[in-house]
Amino acid sequence: MIDQQVPLRNGGTRLPVRPRTARLLVLAAVFVCAACGLVYELELVVLASYLIGDSVTQASVVLSVMVFAMGVGSLLAKRLRCRAAVGFGLLEASLALVGGCSALALYASFAWAGGSRFALVGFSLAIGVLIGAEIPLLMTLIQRVDRQDADGAVADLFAADYVGALVGGLAFPFLLLPRLGQLTGALATGVVNAVAGGALVLLLFRRDLGPRARWLVIVVNVAVIALLATATVLVDDFERAARRAVYGDRVRVAVQTGVQEVVLTGEGRDTLDLYLDGRLRVSARDEYRYHEALVHPAMNGPHGRVLILGGGDGLAAREVLRYPDVRSVTLVELDPDVLRLARTDDALASLNGHAYRDLRLTAVVGDAFTWLREARGDGYDVVISDLPDPGITASTKLYSTEFYGLAAESLAPGGRLAVHAGPPATRPGSYWTVEASIRAAGLATRPYEMNGRLADFHTGPDRAAAVSGHSGEPQDWGFVLAAPRTPPALGLVAGAPELRSLSGAELSAAGRAAEAGRLPGVEPSTLVHPRYWE
Repeated sequence: MIDQQVPLRNGGTRLPVRPRTARLLVLAAVFVCAACGLVYELELVVLASYLIGDSVTQASVVLSVMVFAMGVGSLLAKRLRCRAAVGFGLLEASLALVGGCSALALYASFAWAGGSRFALVGFSLAIGVLIGAEIPLLMTLIQRVDRQDADGAVADLFAADYVGALVGGLAFPFLLLPRLGQLTGALATGVVNAVAGGALVLLLFRRDLGPRARWLVIVVNVAVIALLATATVLVDDFERAARRAVYGDRVRVAVQTGVQEVVLTGEGRDTLDLYLDGRLRVSARDEYRYHEALVHPAMNGPHGRVLILGGGDGLAAREVLRYPDVRSVTLVELDPDVLRLARTDDALASLNGHAYRDLRLTAVVGDAFTWLREARGDGYDVVISDLPDPGITASTKLYSTEFYGLAAESLAPGGRLAVHAGPPATRPGSYWTVEASIRAAGLATRPYEMNGRLADFHTGPDRAAAVSGHSGEPQDWGFVLAAPRTPPALGLVAGAPELRSLSGAELSAAGRAAEAGRLPGVEPSTLVHPRYWE
């Protein structure tokens, strides 16, 4: 709390401007600093969600640690109130440096150390302490401007603080992130922060500074701004080096879309790897095992009309379009840039068999949940859910009972739903939660699993295991086949296309293997009670 017994000067401190103007300048600095502080906070949350996964957990860690640290910062600021002007100038320079470089440091720890969790907590603490120390110092400075009651000063400061936070919170998703990206956006915010803090102290409160303190504030702020500006110039080189550390030397395409980071590596279709937000999504070495297991069991029955949810890479569509009696395929993909790459990138288009040239395929850009709500009752013979693992929080609504209820309503009589449900061996809780959620939507299920690659890239949300030498673990894929009323038969339709990795006998064995690992008593996941927290 701010001490209301701070002595006020009659007429205030000697100022280079009128007291009313000085008061507005202090509030403007509060506004800018609050906006910058919220941008740092959002940068940490969003980048940690990209790099580590599970945005609910990352947001909770950042917010709780930062709020605690702000309280610590407020207590520590008491020691600086007797030298509030120089303290505030150095404080804002420190905040600009730490906050502006936080995204770089977080990405560097992910790329070269294999994990970002400790860096996330450390920067949340440091930024929180620095933000928490701002208001007590600003309160002291505004009381030096003119006589006023402390309650009025608190109201003014917090009003400017909240409005600044609003502007920062809106600027981040609508301006900084799409225009500058994560790294440059944080660095630019740091420059603005340093300029605002240094300018307030040096222009408005310079008479409170002795010569030594004045030069200290100037040198520190100039050094911080120069460092951030240099980092901004070199940020592209840093990104390229970090990508090489993460993905190797074969990066061909790296795009930050409005939805995710998309990276393609490899020199041709046989060496292509597709990464989404740092997670290996497709490997040409064995993607056929995954897509054959996902698609072909669902085609055992009527399959004239097929709906694919996700799968913008076109690989599931490739398998569906191998059936000549398929009349139409609708594919719903959230990221238009993935669709563009699937059409135009030579290696990816070759791998998906140029599926988008087939006139039977219609691609729609949209959220799968929203699209199902608007298109319910269309009567598809087969619905295929080819979506990211349920452990990624942004996708949990696409693994909810409500989502599967919408999918069930889209099925024609005798229709079937096939779902990619995550790895049953390494994340059995999530896998069986998906199965329970499908059953809760009124569908009868048939779980099965397939073995995949021996990974040389850790595909989970944190690369620490791979970097520390624990790569090479076998990856498994879990699926659930479902239909209304009775469990669908787990097999291949007569006259199915020739498959490279799947047979009726293998499917039967895959079903038995999955059932042998069934977890009892698993609760379904819903929109209001998501359960994918492994």
